[in-house]
Amino acid sequence: MEKEIERKFLVKGSFKDQAYNQLRIKQGYLCSIPERTVRVRISGNQGFLTIKGKSNKSGTSRYEWEKNIPESEARDLLELCEPGIIDKTRYLVKQGEHTFEVDEFYGNNQGLILAEVELQSENEAFEKPDWLGEEVTGDKKYFNAMLMKNPYKNWAPGR
Repeated sequence: MEKEIERKFLVKGSFKDQAYNQLRIKQGYLCSIPERTVRVRISGNQGFLTIKGKSNKSGTSRYEWEKNIPESEARDLLELCEPGIIDKTRYLVKQGEHTFEVDEFYGNNQGLILAEVELQSENEAFEKPDWLGEEVTGDKKYFNAMLMKNPYKNWAPGR
């Protein structure tokens, strides 16, 4: 099992003109408890099954296991997921030596845009683009599994 190390940020400016790729993603959760999440995802025309462990105290790292599955099986598994399917477009934006995954959410999370950068270590330095906003790493309300339960549309004004 590999350890996923990432930092997450709100997006405050224009980034789409810098994206070199984009994919529509639909995902749901078979299990969304904090100790482990089991996610089903369709990204483009590929299916994935992902299991993630509990995040460390900073929210920066956790264990992750992921396998490709046929898209047809992923579609079937989405039918078994907890209520609240996540629908988003993921834009890939290169910045220095890193690639930011910028997610623009739809449906009940319309208006929310988050950027993540995967790192080799928790203290790894990276170049921050000018459109990167406030860091929300470790803020559980921004975890996709939580956005499914308490979507952005339900948050108080000013969020």
